[in-house]
Amino acid sequence: MSSIDNNSSLNSILDKLGINQPKEAKKSSDTLGQDDFLRLMTTQLQNQDPFKPTDNTEMIAQMAQFSMVTGQTEMNESIKAISGQLSEFRIATAANMLGHSVLVSGNKAYPDPEGTVSGAIDVPAVSTNTSILYKSINGEILHTEELGPQQAGLLGFRWENIPQNVLEENEYITVEAFADTGAGLRSVGSSVFSEVLAASAGSPSEGVVYDVRGYGDVKANDVKRFKN
Repeated sequence: MSSIDNNSSLNSILDKLGINQPKEAKKSSDTLGQDDFLRLMTTQLQNQDPFKPTDNTEMIAQMAQFSMVTGQTEMNESIKAISGQLSEFRIATAANMLGHSVLVSGNKAYPDPEGTVSGAIDVPAVSTNTSILYKSINGEILHTEELGPQQAGLLGFRWENIPQNVLEENEYITVEAFADTGAGLRSVGSSVFSEVLAASAGSPSEGVVYDVRGYGDVKANDVKRFKN
């Protein structure tokens, strides 16, 4: 009786299916790739007991598991690529803000190139009387502005025509805001526009960071508004 070479017959079938891969010298690697998986599967088929062949369900499960691992690897590569693109986007965003002004919490304002000071005050409730004082670095009152009754919320302000001698001092101007919400004039919070001197992309968790004149590093998330 003639004998059948199971390995030879199986190799012939696998060759036709394009599955049986030729043995090649490969570099040492700790990673199981697609070619490695196919070789392992081929070896398993070649050496299985012909009277107890590998169950189809088990084989499909192995293939599904490998497919899932491959999908996760591809997803990780995609996430790395997206992370790199986000980093480039953060750098571009940071660079675009150079020379612009951002609204940050504080009361120290530097006149802009047009010789004006601007910002916003935070009125906590309906105010029957609202006012702003502008003071020099020495505490001298330079200008007052009466804004009258105001609704609650952010209220913009802008001081134009600042005296030339004040501008020549090249110092900050202190902004003090007051509102009467029913208990007399009380100090309220303020924010000012200040120039972005430098910017950096920062870490993914930190985001873009601006070096703001008079305030140092300020996270982009803490910026309320910006202007040209």
